[in-house]
Amino acid sequence: MASQDWVDKDFYTILGVSKDASDADIKKAYRKLARKHHPDQNQGDAGSERMFKDVSEAYSVLSDAEQRQQYDAIRAMGGGARFSAGGTGGAAGGGAGFEDIFGNLFGQGAGPRQRTGFSNSNLPPEFADLFGGGGGMGGGSSFPGGFQSSRPQKGADRTASTSISFAGAINGTTIGLREPSGEQIDVRIPAGIRDGQKVRVKGKGQPGQAGTGDLMVAVSVKEHPLFKRDGDNIRVHVPVTFPEAALGAQIEVPTLTGEMVKMRIPAATPSGRTLRLKGRGVKTAKATGDLLVTVEVIVPQNLSKEAEAAVEAFRDATKDADPRAGLAAKARL
Repeated sequence: MASQDWVDKDFYTILGVSKDASDADIKKAYRKLARKHHPDQNQGDAGSERMFKDVSEAYSVLSDAEQRQQYDAIRAMGGGARFSAGGTGGAAGGGAGFEDIFGNLFGQGAGPRQRTGFSNSNLPPEFADLFGGGGGMGGGSSFPGGFQSSRPQKGADRTASTSISFAGAINGTTIGLREPSGEQIDVRIPAGIRDGQKVRVKGKGQPGQAGTGDLMVAVSVKEHPLFKRDGDNIRVHVPVTFPEAALGAQIEVPTLTGEMVKMRIPAATPSGRTLRLKGRGVKTAKATGDLLVTVEVIVPQNLSKEAEAAVEAFRDATKDADPRAGLAAKARL
């Protein structure tokens, strides 16, 4: 933004807040005005469109502590008067124009008057803070009169958040984030992203002298009703019958792709044992995980007479086996 714009526009008045308003008050005022004048709610209304741009511009400056400090200092120097780069129609006394004196600070072209010998001691305290205070700054470019410009800074990063499906996290997806101005930013979510990770979108942050910052998008992944992620591995619980667990069997197991794959259950597999299917987990650019299948032996709820008789026969055949043998001894304190 041009420094002349910062003199011309009273951002506090635009947002309807006082000059000592807190960050929370500024945010509250912006949200209220942005909703009221949003282009989606006022199509074809040029006045609302202009107001929406003004409140967005005001909030972008006043919500950033560094920019707000610079803005307040410039407004204090300007005193409400209009300055021009050529000095005509400028401050009382026909001195150097506002753009000439402070142009280099905001990355604008330097006019001849910038070599007339301004120093920090000639500026109010607000501007001394901007230049680092004292007699000079390391790393900045200097002028013969002693004035030194601060090192150009890249614009600040912005943050956003989004929620995606479990499938979107596994396979990758693209989501759209809408700016207050109505512009949509497409964000590519890479395959294999984990819950809580962030995606960087280059050049979508705050503008700055040394370039525009980035947009950092925090990603929340919704849970799946069957699959659970464990690093790059995927865990799944699969029910089996008692005969399958006792005698061994070949069963079909669901995978992330939707394909059912065959897996061998060894004989005498206890409930709760976890078996591994290699390469059926999460695929990322660096690795591929496995599918960890936990076997759950299911007790039938409704037995036919034939099934009940078969279970009774099994009971009688295994009556000498005691799965709780030695339990009492282990329980002694």
